[in-house]
Amino acid sequence: MPQGYGVETATAFVAWEEVVARLTDSKHYWLATTRPDGPPHVVPRWGVWLDERFWYDGSPETLHVRNLDVDSRCTLTLESGQEVVIVEGKSLRPDAVGDDLGERLAAEYSRKYAPEYRPSPDQWSGELAGGMRYLAPEKVLAWNAFPTDLTRFRF
Repeated sequence: MPQGYGVETATAFVAWEEVVARLTDSKHYWLATTRPDGPPHVVPRWGVWLDERFWYDGSPETLHVRNLDVDSRCTLTLESGQEVVIVEGKSLRPDAVGDDLGERLAAEYSRKYAPEYRPSPDQWSGELAGGMRYLAPEKVLAWNAFPTDLTRFRF
């Protein structure tokens, strides 16, 4: 952070368990990608935090997925500007979504989004894992009271 933001006087940190709870419990996320010619693109997403990754699905024909096929780097944020979580990393397609993972993903999606969205465990099998992607974090920033508890996690 630039000098003058006060981060050098931080007196507390956000616990990783609190960050995971926010990522797990949030229903709405914002995903930022970059178009091949440079401009940013931001899209709201539904998804689940599972196994230290953000999992989400959607058509491979959407603009954000086409952007990610060119440059997998992206940023994910939650809705709150007060209890902040910013995840930077790469969005990738899994090679396959096996039965166990498919069941756990379907259960977590159903817990969060039913009755609007209740996927079946086999929805993500087949070519391109049915549109499933995951964001593998490289860096996470979090805070509740900027700058006193600005916390950075690296992976």
